[in-house]
Amino acid sequence: MAVTDTAIDRIKDMILNGELAPGARLPKEADLAERLGLSRNSLREAVRALALINVLDVRQGDGTYVTSLEPRLLLDALSFVVDFHRDDTVLQFFEVRRILEPAATAKAAVNMTDAGIEELRKILDSLPENPTVEQLVANDLEFHQRIAEGSGNAVLCSLIESLSGPTTRARIWRGLTQSNAPSKTLDQHYAIYGAIAARQPEVAHSWATVHIADVESWLRQAL
Repeated sequence: MAVTDTAIDRIKDMILNGELAPGARLPKEADLAERLGLSRNSLREAVRALALINVLDVRQGDGTYVTSLEPRLLLDALSFVVDFHRDDTVLQFFEVRRILEPAATAKAAVNMTDAGIEELRKILDSLPENPTVEQLVANDLEFHQRIAEGSGNAVLCSLIESLSGPTTRARIWRGLTQSNAPSKTLDQHYAIYGAIAARQPEVAHSWATVHIADVESWLRQAL
């Protein structure tokens, strides 16, 4: 493993120093192994490991390429790890959401385009008068995703998307057991939208905090 780690570090250095840019094709295996002073087996293991975390893209019959290295792609591995959460850690995910999402919402109030804000309103207005829990949760996920995208920070957006999965079941559970959950959620969504549309980042931050803390508070009592 130590030799494989060395191989990973060597390839990583080539990417960081610009020798291998995003989208670049790696040299042939034999040439790269000789150049780095590594065995071909160690190089293969390193390539496999970097492919698993979306740093490299192995194309059969074509070669190995550096991926785009976009945050969404690299943080996809985080989503995989997050899927293994236990039910007793869901509150911790809500705590992290309460830190990240208000910040993203405040940034969206500054950075989201007028077209993006209009689309946000359309998402809210698309819900039927008496939505099912499934419709409400799907709308909730899309609403928060659009806000994260509107923050203008790709890393922040990817982190929020990665963390949304573990809290989805809690949202469904709340919708099924708390009678006023749908109306309360929608009211808070419209308040968040209103603050973003008015370009009021501090108000948007406050409403997003209230919104997430409200679900978190309910969950603490329900568990």
